[in-house]
Amino acid sequence: MKVILSIDSVRFPLTGIGRYTFELAKHLNNAPDVEQLRFFAGNRFVNTLPNVSPSVSHDIRRILLKSRLAVGLFRTTSQMLRQRALRGYNDFVFHGPNFYLPPFDGPRVSTFHDLSMFTWANCHPPERVRYMQAEIELSLKRADMLVTDSEFTRHEVANYFGWPLEKIRSIPLASSPDFRPRSLNETSETLRKYGMSYDGYTLYAGTIEPRKNLQALFDAYLLLPHKTRAQWPLVIAGYRGWNSDELHNHMEVAQHEGWLKYLGYVPSDDLPLLFSSARLFVFPSLYEGFGLPVLEAMASGVPVVCSNASSLPEVSGGAAAMCDPDDVETMATLINTGLEDEYWRAEAKAKGLLRAVDFSWNRCADETAEVYRDVLSCRITPQI
Repeated sequence: MKVILSIDSVRFPLTGIGRYTFELAKHLNNAPDVEQLRFFAGNRFVNTLPNVSPSVSHDIRRILLKSRLAVGLFRTTSQMLRQRALRGYNDFVFHGPNFYLPPFDGPRVSTFHDLSMFTWANCHPPERVRYMQAEIELSLKRADMLVTDSEFTRHEVANYFGWPLEKIRSIPLASSPDFRPRSLNETSETLRKYGMSYDGYTLYAGTIEPRKNLQALFDAYLLLPHKTRAQWPLVIAGYRGWNSDELHNHMEVAQHEGWLKYLGYVPSDDLPLLFSSARLFVFPSLYEGFGLPVLEAMASGVPVVCSNASSLPEVSGGAAAMCDPDDVETMATLINTGLEDEYWRAEAKAKGLLRAVDFSWNRCADETAEVYRDVLSCRITPQI
């Protein structure tokens, strides 16, 4: 079985979809029956995964996305160039792990991570919504089968687009082995770099954007006793996303008051050490297709407080303390318990570590390869 994997999402900033693509690229080589794996980036084949770091092209891309003319020209040109580059590879399965599928005559698989561009369109830039909605609708016409990160998203896609449920496979993500419990000695150098202490803070990690519900988290943290906030400040690690100016203004005030620290985008080498050093992980998101940071925190042996929205109950599996994302008072109570109650903390750590064992990138790659086999089988089987 021969596979072409699009790796366009492996770029700065490396968000959840980029990490999914990166791990899938690494593990598919060992998956059953995958005899050849080719990487496709932009409109050409490449031999290796790219180095993920800030670049001028990233800034240019953000500027161009704001222009309808530029987006339209890019879509038309890139479709043509990709189709030309993929000509003659019809015996390969093409997998678009980030929604998109180019024109391709062979078997096609697309991963749909969530439907936020349709169901939470107000939480994204309008130009990105227009672009992604158009591309997603094209992918639905081109795909032989879809993959989702969770059962929640699988059923959401089937219901929203009227897609046959049997043509959508739910394959859960996993955390990197780098996310594991660590001692003070293992993390001291990294903590020193960021001016933080072991077991001395509450962590949120993710893009700074409206969908992540950070204002509710700030409001909940303000309800904690002053002594608690001073002892365990809230640390925010994440790339500056769309429509986040007001959130950043709030963070500046909180930093001045001494109960919050904003780290910005944290390199992937440092992130697991910051996870494992946290006293508590919080994730109040309004909507997630999976919610990888929750799994990464559990795998790191850190207690979790998160919202009960969308896929998060499915991922946490009862190991996290959960509440409605709009219930600020309950969120504050759970955070306070997560910081102060040693009995609950010990139980949450044990449950989280046990839950994290259920997920692995090898399993993700093996089940994805099974989708490829099924798509090929359907293509080969004569249609009556």
